[in-house]
Amino acid sequence: MHGEVTQLRIDTRGARAEFASRLRMLALAMLLLPALALAQTSGAPKGNPRLASLNIEIWPAYDRPAALVILRAVLAQGVMLPATVTLRLPAASGGPSAVAFSSTADGNLLNLKYERESAGEFVTLKFDVPGRLFHIEFYEPIATNLSAHSYRYTWPGDLAAERVTLVVQEPALASAFSVEPKLDLASDGPAGLRYRTAELGALEAGKPLRIVVRYTKTDTRTSAEIVKPKAGDTALPVAAPATSAPASGDAPFPAWVLALLAVAFFVIGGLVIFLSWRRRAVRPTTLAHGVCTQCGVPCAPGNEFCGKCGAKLG
Repeated sequence: MHGEVTQLRIDTRGARAEFASRLRMLALAMLLLPALALAQTSGAPKGNPRLASLNIEIWPAYDRPAALVILRAVLAQGVMLPATVTLRLPAASGGPSAVAFSSTADGNLLNLKYERESAGEFVTLKFDVPGRLFHIEFYEPIATNLSAHSYRYTWPGDLAAERVTLVVQEPALASAFSVEPKLDLASDGPAGLRYRTAELGALEAGKPLRIVVRYTKTDTRTSAEIVKPKAGDTALPVAAPATSAPASGDAPFPAWVLALLAVAFFVIGGLVIFLSWRRRAVRPTTLAHGVCTQCGVPCAPGNEFCGKCGAKLG
């Protein structure tokens, strides 16, 4: 009987220890669950460079019955070039309509080669940026219910940005226009279109930014069809993204500087050649009218050398 009681106590202690162990595992799982969920939902690519600035521009129904999204990004000064960027776009966009880069804020945009992969709710782009700026454009459908329109875009947080600016273009003839987050600053832009803008501060990698645009519009025409913008009217009435001065060797030398140096080289070289030829042409070694061509002193006929400067005559 005593042995049975002892065995019962041992079994009870074992059960308690096992229960406590399972309880600790459950508590640990509860602590790790938010982090695991965040990692699964964000899925931010690893190894992306940091951005000095990011402009997110949304133009609903501008030239198509869809939302045009423009991402203008400037790499941080410390980022070595070329920089490899991995960026996710919404799968509903079908991929980008433009991928480009530039070395300066006011430079021409050049097409950029990229790799793409479709997986789940995203189209993932991968490209190497040889300049400080890169530019992405894509279109995404707008949800429509009679005259009510709404569009939602979520910046996936694939790159950290020191400064984020949001710009939204109001569609022509739209009313009851609203944006989340709230954009208090409004200004008239090219072709009479109105823009809402706001500085949103810094965003760390892995932190999504949700943007919601709502408005009412009964006219089915796009803004471009209504206002008929002229060439060059698509420029925004906001300052260009702030850029840091490129570190030495990070960016290609500006083409206009190279062209200016080449022109200066040819002009100076041509001037030197012309002056050298002219000097030889106007410095004859013969006697002219009984006067030394070197010093101008009259010389007697028959002299071989000038009596003053010693120059050879004739």
